[in-house]
Amino acid sequence: MPSEVFLREVKESDLPIFFDQQLDPEATRMAAFPSRDREAFMAHWTKSMADKTASLQTIISNGSVAGNIVCWQQSDERLVGYWLGREYWGKGVATAALSLFLAHVTIRPLVARVAKHNIASVRVLQKCGFTISGGDTFSSPDGGYGEEYILMIGAGERVENASRGAAEHDDAAVNQRAPVSLDES
Repeated sequence: MPSEVFLREVKESDLPIFFDQQLDPEATRMAAFPSRDREAFMAHWTKSMADKTASLQTIISNGSVAGNIVCWQQSDERLVGYWLGREYWGKGVATAALSLFLAHVTIRPLVARVAKHNIASVRVLQKCGFTISGGDTFSSPDGGYGEEYILMIGAGERVENASRGAAEHDDAAVNQRAPVSLDES
């Protein structure tokens, strides 16, 4: 049964939970994004919360903080990313949260960059109307290189079958290259 999921503005009291979630080695592997130490993490979120052009939402599942979903401008792209605690993976939470977020953030196009091995996150994005528009490489946390998909939802595209997508369980811990991580296992 899918979780009850809703979004709200990020509060400072959410940050210690987000910090602990991004320390999970499996989540960082799926996102192909390194964890930050507490000082760097708090500096990043302080800067993000002060950015009036960014949209930052806390994902609540069954009354608990499950993670976050964000949208920000980087160069000429408007990026979207999300991160869930591992205990919320595979329960439809990411699909439900992204569906809600896309109804809230109506600016298009939106771009997500996802490590190619993070198949569950790719599926969440596709269920919410994103399509693969290309690929790229990135520097990985281990000093090597990884491959990523670039997914996009363009102008005029809306979330389709959001309630059906939320009922299916194809997610995990998503964040954007700035991290998107989801694992279906």
